[in-house]
Formats: sequence, structure tokens, C-alpha cells
Amino acid sequence: MTTPLLPEPTAAIRCPSCGSEVTPTAAFCEVCGTRLDPVPDAPEAAPDVLEAPIELTRSVRAPAPGVTTAPTARPCTSCGGVVGLDGYCETCGTKALSERDHYTEQPAPWVAACCDKGVRHHRNEDASAVAADPEPGSRAVLVVCDGVSTSADSDVASLAAVQAARASLFTAQPVGMGTLVSRTAALAAAIQQAVERANEAVISNTVPGSDNPASCTFSAAVAIGDLVVFGNVGDSRTYWIPDPGGVERAAQLSVDDSVAQARMEMGVARKEAETGPQSHAITKWLGKDSPDFSAKTGSITVADPGWLLVCSDGLWNYASEASALQQLIQDLGGGGTDPLPICEALVRWANGQGGKDNITAALARLDPAPAA
Repeated sequence: MTTPLLPEPTAAIRCPSCGSEVTPTAAFCEVCGTRLDPVPDAPEAAPDVLEAPIELTRSVRAPAPGVTTAPTARPCTSCGGVVGLDGYCETCGTKALSERDHYTEQPAPWVAACCDKGVRHHRNEDASAVAADPEPGSRAVLVVCDGVSTSADSDVASLAAVQAARASLFTAQPVGMGTLVSRTAALAAAIQQAVERANEAVISNTVPGSDNPASCTFSAAVAIGDLVVFGNVGDSRTYWIPDPGGVERAAQLSVDDSVAQARMEMGVARKEAETGPQSHAITKWLGKDSPDFSAKTGSITVADPGWLLVCSDGLWNYASEASALQQLIQDLGGGGTDPLPICEALVRWANGQGGKDNITAALARLDPAPAA
């Protein structure tokens, strides 16, 4: 999410730009004209989890390569009947929940993701796509994109982007010349290429001639053995969360492209920078109007067992520090090593904190062999 957070409904709601009080359902500030994110009247009930990979259901524009658009039949959550193409149950007439509201993926027992629209938003503009080889610790790809809420069709664009990036990263298996430095450079180049494919997917899902083209953030990580290579554009993040008691410390790996990050680099404290005016304004993004979508890449080799986490700001809004996320995963996971229930628990926890934004968490369990 790249728009400022709204306060709780019980408090006075003010424009994030000028501070003027606004009504909960206002789309724009009447004083300065800033676009706002209206608060819905009441949160919707939590939808059922979908275990199958999510699919695009729009067909008004040609999809990006590898992105499907055919809707799939699904049961009505009220009576079990068939949901028609119009989105209503053909038996009882109940409006169906969107597949995008809440979905999960688990391509292998050691890799999973959960994506949820949160409490406040009327649609889910986050998207995740993960892939993995069956053998734990062999190869995993985690991708998260967060649609820019002020742009048109950002929900379609973010989903197209993650699927294009996943296909690019998982199909390519760069090995370099066999050395660690060479393999790392080859994977970093693969992430840059995946960003290009994701950007192409966003543009291909933008209405031609739009004066408000679709856009989104990007964060991805590839894990092969004990090597992790990551890259990001915008403010979705990658973290390394080792199990407590090891030699390594939890760390935020990626560096945001945001106003908050710029303020922190000027010496402003993290909490102040991430909650101040325009803290969620991003300085780089994917989309037709992006002046620069090159990713910042980096790498680490891990020594302790732990979690590779890629997430949107819907999660880290409530636990930005890596140490806080480490404690949270420890508390919610109870020492378990199945990533799916932990991803779902992280989403439930963020919704319990207010769910002000769409929420995505993707996890890979890494358990490197002890050094000889």
C-alpha cells in the first residue's frame, strides 16, 4: 500500500496531507484535494481459504504471458451451490466472495504464502506468487507485489506482475561459473530480468491511453541452499528471520524506495519516519509512468535455521523491526516448521491490529547443513 494509513474509525479522521478533518467515506479532501481511501461501513466476514493458485478473471485486456484469465467454478459459501459467471450463486442468489479476497499457495511443504485484503479495503491489491522444488532447502522463489491504490486496475497489475516474475525466476536456473560470487551475480541478474518481465506485465494490463496507469511495488527472493538473493522496487520487503538462539540476528534485507527510507537515511528515527506525513509514498515503482524500475539487489548466505520472509507493508506496518517479526513468528508458530499456518497466522494477526491495508506474507523454511 502506498497511500497514508487511516486512523481507527473511532478517532477523528484527518487528511494525511493537510490535516483537515474528513468524513469516513470521502474520496477526496475538500480542503487540499488529496485522494483518500474511504473506510467501509463494516468489515466483511473472513472468506474461505483457496488452496489453488489464484487466477485473473478479467478479460478486457490481453493478459501477460503465463497469466490465465478463465474464471473457475467455485462453490457458494452459503449453500454449496455453483457460483455463476456474474458472481452470484445460481441456487440461493448469494453474492460470492472474490478469490482475491483471501488465498494461499503451498507448492512444497517448506514454502507457502497467504494474501488477504485486510479489514478496511474493498478489494485486494496485493498479490503473491511462490514456487519451490520438493526437496527442502533446494530452490524457492518468493514474489510479492503491492498495487498502488491511487492507480487504476492496480489489483490486476499486481497479480500479473507476480505471476510473470515467478515464471521468469523459476524457469531460469542461472548457475554462473560455479563460484559463490558468480552464482550470486547470475541470480541478481535473473531478478533484474524478472523485474523487467513484471513491468511488462503491468503495462500490458494497463488501459491504453490511461492518464492514471496501473502501478505496483515489487519484492522477490530466491533461495538455493544457504544462498539467498533478493531484490525490490518500492516498499514491499524481504527479511531474514533466524530461529532464536543462533549466531545470526534477524535482519531486514531489502531497502525501501520511499519517503520514509529517505528520512531514515537523514537520521530520523524509524518509528517517526514510518508514521510521519507521506511515509508510505514510494519513489520507485513498476508501471508505464515509472521513470526507473531497476531493482536494488543483494545477497546473504545463511548459517542458522530460520525463515525467509517476503511481505507487503500490510504486515510490516505493525511490526517493522526484524526483531519484532522474529518474536512474532516464534509466538504464532509455536516452534513449528510448516510455513502455511504461520503465514495465515501472520495475516490474522495483522487483521487483528486493524487490517488497515492488504496483507501478504510469503515464507520459505531454510535449514542449512552445519558447517564442517
